[in-house]
Amino acid sequence: MKVLVCGGAGYIGSHMVQLLGELGHEVVIFDNLSTGHQNSILSGTLIVGDLLNEDDLDQLFAVHGPFDLVIHFCAKSLVGESVQHPSRYYRNNVTGTHNLLEVMRRNDSNRLVFSSSAAVYGVPNTRAIDESHACVPINPYGKSKLIVEQMLQDYHSAYGLRSVSFRYFNAAGAHPEVAIGERHDPETHLIPNILKPLLSKGSPLRVFGDDYDTPDGSCIRDYIHVCDLCDAHLAATTFMEEHDGAHIMNLGNGEGFSVFEIIEAVQNVTGKHIDYTVEKRRAGDPPVLVANSSLARRSLKWSPAIGEINRIIETAWNFHRRYAASKELKSE
Repeated sequence: MKVLVCGGAGYIGSHMVQLLGELGHEVVIFDNLSTGHQNSILSGTLIVGDLLNEDDLDQLFAVHGPFDLVIHFCAKSLVGESVQHPSRYYRNNVTGTHNLLEVMRRNDSNRLVFSSSAAVYGVPNTRAIDESHACVPINPYGKSKLIVEQMLQDYHSAYGLRSVSFRYFNAAGAHPEVAIGERHDPETHLIPNILKPLLSKGSPLRVFGDDYDTPDGSCIRDYIHVCDLCDAHLAATTFMEEHDGAHIMNLGNGEGFSVFEIIEAVQNVTGKHIDYTVEKRRAGDPPVLVANSSLARRSLKWSPAIGEINRIIETAWNFHRRYAASKELKSE
């Protein structure tokens, strides 16, 4: 199978490229490297380009197509930034995706897996959210993802594009065997932000809010290992061969952990004390996001293989220790 991975130099994308390469698929990576890392790509062919440049896309499909499958990870994804600069999010996430869909349509490419987000739900009214929950996003990032989901419904109705949109909860962890992991700059995800100060001199962890309506006052999130996300994407390829439509599925573990519970788990895994300060809430953060992923489990015959939170943290800790050691060696 020949697969185009848009955003394949990023955190989740690089793990997807690794999995596809391990299974012998031909992979082309399209990335503008604005947030991704070229050295995270260990196989495949990298084409540097931007979804906002239609000429880049036309050349990509003309030279490297046709593609059996397109997996779309490209997006701006910082909730707080999206509140401050919504125009960036609608342009990058919505216009960029529209450009991709149009070049796919012109080239008779009709299979897409799209990275959506639990941010489409807004503030949930149930503990475990399933796909029937109302979508009332409270930040431009979530709104941009919901617009794309609606675009995919329309592109299926009008043009026959088959798609699966995965509403991620909190991707976490790193590849257990290969030296790739989470390297955002700036980093907004909780687990790496807890781990990084343990390996270098820096400011204590910042906890955003301890006054939410949760048992300990901190946000509760559902953490799913990045490799489990990639396994679900792979399963979606078979699913689309057998099922027409524009499908939407949650991807999560189905168990929520508060910020303070994650801090305690990191202390248990690393054996190190975590210093932190408490600051005011970030704009656009709902108090609880936990997935009901029974649709994906049933439809894709999929389940998380690295579901235990300490194991997820352990893979992240191992990666960040290796990465910190490699930076020290380069500086010597």
